[in-house]
Amino acid sequence: MTLKDLLTTFNPFSSHQETIDDEEEFKLPSMASLVIMLVMNFLLQVSFFIIVSSANEYAEYLGGNATFSGIVIGIPTGFAVLSLIPLTQYDKGLYKMPLHVSCCFAIVGHVAYAVAFRANFLYLILIGRCLTGVSFTMFMYCKRYCTDPRIIGIRRRTTLAGWQVVCQGLGLSLGPFLGGFLYKIGFSNSIFNGYTSPGWIMAGIYAGFWVLVTQYFEDIPQPPPMTMMELSLPVAKGLEIEPCPNYSSTPATSPPSPIDESFRAQLSLITLPQWGVMICMCWFSMVCFFVLGSWEANLPVFGAATANLRWSPFDAGNFIALGAIICFPFLLANILAARRIQDRKLLAFGTIVGLAGLTTFLSILYTNTVNYSSLFACWCTVAFGFNIATAITLSLLSKQLPPQWNGCASIVIQCSNYTGRVTGAIWGGSGVSVGMLNFVGLEIAMVGIGAVLFIILWRDLKTKNG
Repeated sequence: MTLKDLLTTFNPFSSHQETIDDEEEFKLPSMASLVIMLVMNFLLQVSFFIIVSSANEYAEYLGGNATFSGIVIGIPTGFAVLSLIPLTQYDKGLYKMPLHVSCCFAIVGHVAYAVAFRANFLYLILIGRCLTGVSFTMFMYCKRYCTDPRIIGIRRRTTLAGWQVVCQGLGLSLGPFLGGFLYKIGFSNSIFNGYTSPGWIMAGIYAGFWVLVTQYFEDIPQPPPMTMMELSLPVAKGLEIEPCPNYSSTPATSPPSPIDESFRAQLSLITLPQWGVMICMCWFSMVCFFVLGSWEANLPVFGAATANLRWSPFDAGNFIALGAIICFPFLLANILAARRIQDRKLLAFGTIVGLAGLTTFLSILYTNTVNYSSLFACWCTVAFGFNIATAITLSLLSKQLPPQWNGCASIVIQCSNYTGRVTGAIWGGSGVSVGMLNFVGLEIAMVGIGAVLFIILWRDLKTKNG
């Protein structure tokens, strides 16, 4: 059964007649293009996580430390934010050009990361990750694609966001496992070894995927260009606008563009509760990725430093991957739940589960009862809860705002994701040095702020299911 068949079959609350009547609310793009975007999301997740297991050892081998390895893990998202600004100026609201840019920089970045070992140059792994970060701009485009009102119906968006989280979970499990497994293979030579092989392998995968993108991805058909008069019509809304007299002899400043006027009119239509929802979703988006990023960066360092664990990169990779595998069936169930349950309730559920994992971890740290089983239970709970929550932020916001705001909403949410990832990875790398109680305490406090926003805006967070 194909992905599109699954999306159609798992619709337990809609009758066949309802689906026909509301075809616009259930529309989907071409199957090949949808799969390519989801696979791209998966590959980007693998790229982000594949170095987590061995980054600390790689950095120390080249003269760095645990904090530097946290920067190496998290810095790509910082460069993704910087790259989004120019890229969105030239994408024309389409997706094929960003896909090409992402594949190109992913290949170059992974090669640079791998070459750093032979060059014996610590900062080359940082440069390689910065280049890879440009490819991570595609995270935003994947999310925007799955909520784009031109091709995705309003009752498909949370479901597709669930599929994105499934890909996120697959990348979270396969990436650290593959990185740890490649490290365990060892050092066969100075080119392809436990440190460099993740870079070479991912570069080869992206090269093959780039060919598939070129052959099979179908971009959104562009509508005929609108005239300036047509652009100004939504502003007028039936009101007659007096033509401005043309004083050719007066060197006055040019009148405001109809596009600017249209934007101001749209901005004025956003209500105060909608602004509150936007702030709330941005905060939750940042917090979820901050917590996940900090744990992923911290577990190899904390496991290696804890007396009764003493993990190698292979052990840390297996631990992270096993937790993600345990969560995977529940992430699939979330796709079905999205068809029946409101977005705000799914967000609340994920946050509560993740917070339970954080408070449990704080208690075992305080009582000094950390062992493999207790830490694994905390990691599974945190990974499951906050992965569920990440699926909701953009889909909920896209349902609250006008369709023409989807691009802006995608950028704002993705910038929040990037902020959480980069700061979380640095915080995770520094967790042992700042103290693990402080490490977890900050995360609980950030979730608590989100809970306050959530309670205040509960009624305003209600949207359509699906």
